Amino acid sequence: MHIPKQFKQEKGTELLELMREYHFATLVTHSTSGMEANHLPISLSWQEDKLYLHAHIAKINSLWQFVAESSEVLVVFNGPNCYISPNHYPTKQQTGKAVPTWNYVTVHVKGSISFIHDAAWIYQALEKLTSEHESELDNPWAMSDAPAPYIDKMLPAIVGIEIAVTSMTGQWKLSQNQPTINQLGVIQGLSVSKKQNDKTVAAMVQAQLQA
Repeated sequence: MHIPKQFKQEKGTELLELMREYHFATLVTHSTSGMEANHLPISLSWQEDKLYLHAHIAKINSLWQFVAESSEVLVVFNGPNCYISPNHYPTKQQTGKAVPTWNYVTVHVKGSISFIHDAAWIYQALEKLTSEHESELDNPWAMSDAPAPYIDKMLPAIVGIEIAVTSMTGQWKLSQNQPTINQLGVIQGLSVSKKQNDKTVAAMVQAQLQA
């Protein structure tokens, strides 16, 4: 991923926060059958100060058969993004020199992949992923709520995925290349939008400006 210097995000805490918040990610793999992308909910796990990504696929998905163990993969976490109109820039009114662009936040993670067939490991990974998403609900569902024989029957139809992270790269393209007056114009323009993504990006541009 090409990252201009002003857009590079090097704060590990910011990268991890985005990965946790926007955890439905794209897993990109390469094998003898070519390139493939799978879209998966991802959970983060620390083991002895090393970061791992955990996910799962249906066993009928042939990914685990064609991608070699320990091969390098790419996982893309996309955060909020939106269109930026030149009309948001006050300087455009003065010179007319402005073109549309797109603001976005993304994290690219590289690592080595392993496929897990152990039922206990898969159960634990599913339990962790579920509890993360159910925790904010008034009446959270738990794996133990389902009959044990029912879960035991489903586990063999799932393959676990573990990715040992080797690098993380983040790009926060939030109008940093514009003068302050235009960044403030972007914040104002996006804040009054009816689109939630626009409002979210506006808040991120403001936070970036104040950092």
